[in-house]
Amino acid sequence: QVQLVESGGGLVQPGGSLRLSCAASGRTSSTYNMGWFRQAPGKEREFVAAMDWSIGNVYYADSVKGRFTGSRDNAKNTLYLQMNSLTPEDTAVYYCAVALLSIPTAVGRVHYWGQGTQVTVSS
Repeated sequence: QVQLVESGGGLVQPGGSLRLSCAASGRTSSTYNMGWFRQAPGKEREFVAAMDWSIGNVYYADSVKGRFTGSRDNAKNTLYLQMNSLTPEDTAVYYCAVALLSIPTAVGRVHYWGQGTQVTVSS
């Protein structure tokens, strides 16, 4: 079992920035990969970004490319998502995700979910 704890959400004005964190604990291993999804009210959960933990490559959804940056702290088993130039369309609950033996770029690949953290972009 893997436990995921997210933090860093909040209210920010359009054009602002936030950094999300996701700390993994439990039966973590080198065969898991971490990522971020988001779900806005009335919409399906969608892929945001994911990292190939073995080599550090990060994959992004087109809607966030150039604005969001994924990074990690291996020693802390923590994934970060730096979100810049935020718009109201980025408002959603953001979920950390873990996939085993694949990159979590789709909901169907995810084995573990965090509890979610709310990001609201509004003036």
